[in-house]
Amino acid sequence: MASPSQVKTYLAQWFQLGKKTVSKDGTYCHLPYPVFLGESYSPEFEKVWSDISSSNLDDFYLEGTNQSIADLLSSDWSIESCARCQMPVPTSSFSWMCATCPCSDLATWPNDNLPKPRSPVNAQTYLRNICSRLQDAGKFDRVQSEGSV
Repeated sequence: MASPSQVKTYLAQWFQLGKKTVSKDGTYCHLPYPVFLGESYSPEFEKVWSDISSSNLDDFYLEGTNQSIADLLSSDWSIESCARCQMPVPTSSFSWMCATCPCSDLATWPNDNLPKPRSPVNAQTYLRNICSRLQDAGKFDRVQSEGSV
């Protein structure tokens, strides 16, 4: 069973590739932009999530999929990584057949030349991790150069 936060992340990552949330009757179709604002989801994204969460979850699904948001939140489904593109994809607990990945109708995906969609990032933590990796690389370079003298 996927948690609400996993489903939210699933939608956010597919929104970054241009997939929309749609309703079964076709009256609702939305692609929030931007998905993020600073270190969190944007108000536009939160509005879409709120609209979906406060409605009948059986009525909404991600474009290119057959599983409703309610399905994803049930114990019958989980969210795993697609073997082809590493994006989140619904997987049934009761079927050997995997659901079709939403990337199947994206002609330009996967594309290793583009950054992968992401979750919200804490900028300070992200920058500290980069600094730490650079410092570690500098220490490794010094050790290497001292050893070769």
